[in-house]
Amino acid sequence: MSNNSESKVRVDKWLWAVRVFKTRTLASDACKAGRVKIDGKSVKPSRMIQIGDTVTSQKGQEKKVLKVVKLIEKRVGAKIAVECYEDLSPPPIPRTPSELQKSAFWEYPTATRERGAGRPTKKERRILDDFYDDFDDDFED
Repeated sequence: MSNNSESKVRVDKWLWAVRVFKTRTLASDACKAGRVKIDGKSVKPSRMIQIGDTVTSQKGQEKKVLKVVKLIEKRVGAKIAVECYEDLSPPPIPRTPSELQKSAFWEYPTATRERGAGRPTKKERRILDDFYDDFDDDFED
């Protein structure tokens, strides 16, 4: 490596190397979509970062704020990757079950069947439909 590449690394490459994103393509796409910011400004995937920069990335509901401590270009194991940044992410907001029910991201319980059990019979289908109807009625109020 030349001296120039040790002092700066592409942001998409670094995010992939420290295991924030599973693939470099995902890291690059996140940059293009404006979900990666350096010091509060959206950046392109080719933006070069240096030690001391604060990189903020958004993946779904998860927001990570990382301060660059070490620059790497190659993907490394999780134990080594943790040494390359200082995690400044805010802790997730604890939510009560009633808040979860009211949020747009609350998931309905789903019925599962044993693998290989086949399609539900007509009787089983009616039971499932009644269950979902009763469940929906509880949350319409």
